[in-house]
Amino acid sequence: MSGRDPSQFSKPPLDRLIPDLMERAVKALDVCNAVTHGVELVRHWQNLAQIAVDSLQQIPIGEGQVRRARKALGTLLTSMVIDDKESANANSHGKLTERSWSLGRRGGAAASKDRTAPNFRSLSWSVAKSWSAAKQVHAMSTNLSAPRGNESTGLATPVYIMSTILVFVMWALVAAIPCQERAGLSAHLSVPKQLGWAQPMIGLQEKIGEDWKKKEKKGSAGLLEEIQRMEKVAQSLVEFADAFVFPLEEDKAVEVGVQVAELAEICQKMEEGLGPLQQQVREVFHRIVRSRTEVLDVLDQVSKSSIPVPY
Repeated sequence: MSGRDPSQFSKPPLDRLIPDLMERAVKALDVCNAVTHGVELVRHWQNLAQIAVDSLQQIPIGEGQVRRARKALGTLLTSMVIDDKESANANSHGKLTERSWSLGRRGGAAASKDRTAPNFRSLSWSVAKSWSAAKQVHAMSTNLSAPRGNESTGLATPVYIMSTILVFVMWALVAAIPCQERAGLSAHLSVPKQLGWAQPMIGLQEKIGEDWKKKEKKGSAGLLEEIQRMEKVAQSLVEFADAFVFPLEEDKAVEVGVQVAELAEICQKMEEGLGPLQQQVREVFHRIVRSRTEVLDVLDQVSKSSIPVPY
């Protein structure tokens, strides 16, 4: 786009579409910040689960180890419930959803002074208590419609594609990672099904949307497979801890050992996956900043070329 004739950016429909894209980019940066904080929350859950693993892997399991594990897992589940009630308006804990998303799967123009990277919100920025991830994504999809007629043959189509993919990626990230206030996230953007390039995205959108509705109904803390498995195993181990009697029967020790091994495997997978995920979010953040800067540079050229030359 930046290699095209800059004068096109000041003509319809780009004079309207480009500012909208720039505004979506700013909102996307806020979502990246929220997702980064969400990843840190999942790290906290991982640390609590690891405390339980370290306690219950000791042989024999005594009352002290069980109390320590029970306290860590209780804090973990309470954190999941509080976060989910605040973010998704859920009312109860629930079972696993049938499909999940795993860490191991990959599946108006601003002034020129606002275009430099230091002026953007950094990844350490904290969102306000009233901020809503769902409302932010919804705002990004406002006025997003496919070009029609003569508009579909020019740059309006690439701009629409960029905006659509940007909104979809932010929506998917918010669905997967615990973020502040996610109630109503299941209402996602509408993409015309006749667009060939959009078919894979529409399929993913339908699957994620379906799982999100199950999440809101059942009260699961998130769509990542690791979060769902951790929640289920933690609930089972809390029940074990509440009914614990020393010495532990052999059959029960074997059963608990299997659950502890599963929780340890989940923690290991989080340890390996959360770092790269956070790095990818950081890369997306900086790519958005760079792309927005490039477009704003072009808009500056348009602005300067339109200034009348004094005689």
